[in-house]
Amino acid sequence: MDRRDILKTLGLATVGNALLPFGNLAKGATSDFSANENGSLPSRRKLGKSLEVSSIGLGVQNMSRTYQTTIPNRKEMHRIIQKAFDNGVTLFDTAEAYGPFECEKILGEATSSFRDKIVIETKYGWNIGQETGKRLPGLNSKPEHIKIVVEGMLKRLKTDRIDLLYQHRVDPKVPIEDVVGAIQDLIKEGKVLHYGLSEPGVETVRRAHKIHPVTAIQNEYSLLWRGPEKKIIPLCEELGIGFVPWSPLGVGFLTGAIDENTRFAQGDIRGNETRFSPENIQQNLKLVKVLKDWSVKKEATPAQISLAWLLHQKPWIVPIPGTTQMSNMLDNIGADRIKFTNAEFKEFNTTIDAVKIAGERLPPFVQQFSDVEAPVKKK
Repeated sequence: MDRRDILKTLGLATVGNALLPFGNLAKGATSDFSANENGSLPSRRKLGKSLEVSSIGLGVQNMSRTYQTTIPNRKEMHRIIQKAFDNGVTLFDTAEAYGPFECEKILGEATSSFRDKIVIETKYGWNIGQETGKRLPGLNSKPEHIKIVVEGMLKRLKTDRIDLLYQHRVDPKVPIEDVVGAIQDLIKEGKVLHYGLSEPGVETVRRAHKIHPVTAIQNEYSLLWRGPEKKIIPLCEELGIGFVPWSPLGVGFLTGAIDENTRFAQGDIRGNETRFSPENIQQNLKLVKVLKDWSVKKEATPAQISLAWLLHQKPWIVPIPGTTQMSNMLDNIGADRIKFTNAEFKEFNTTIDAVKIAGERLPPFVQQFSDVEAPVKKK
């Protein structure tokens, strides 16, 4: 089964970071902002009331298979994860759907020696055979299934608990009250410490939060896609929920690695996104031009400017860029060193607000799984 067939089977491309985390693909030397003198990130942030993490995390979704469908060297993926930890990264993101299972295994293999010093977040919710790893149609957040999934996660991650467990997408057939009830059982057993939701409907978040506080929401958010600014980010601020942007570099677009001449491999979801179509990409490249101009002003890379913009939005926003290249990982975490003055941030926002993004962020068969409200529990 090729990747396009997998997308059709899932009704989703690659269910990735929260759907599609992506690293800085631009080649070249890492900027001087990669690490401080101690080789570590200079700041920490808090998700929810108590979960402290590094200001920038690492998504590992592409470490089993890239968008271009190549298979990365496993030992090199281990080295990237370990080097990220050495440089202060404490938040690592994965999901059972990535592989399936393989990225959880890669992360578990790489972090076993320092497991107690990091935060691992993973996600359940797609309908995946637990014995076979086969992708089955649709979603599955039935309480009994969640508990079985978590047992498999613990084994693959080589751990006794999951620090932050997300529902990967809201199941339209299972009341969120039943989902949170299962999570509460797992929390009582010590197998889960915190929980979150990915791409949820607003009312579903409110209902879940009333039962047990939600620690974080994981949605796509970047300069290329600013949808969460309408409802989700204000909701997080109201309820004290952390926000973890997946695809914070716009599936590579904000790094400058994609231009009007880029052609995507068969099975690469970006080939199905109209924001990258020939009729739209020229307009959207105006945003990259802004980033390149500011990267010169700030002596940084376009990727770092993009991530620094996210960090400047709210103190409880923690992006999780993914990559399969060591230099890009170091470049990404270096974004924490870049600061905007109030005047600079106002000027930057004025410039990017003038660029209207053309095209949709996802194909309809993928987008249908976002902003879903869970059914009301019958009394």
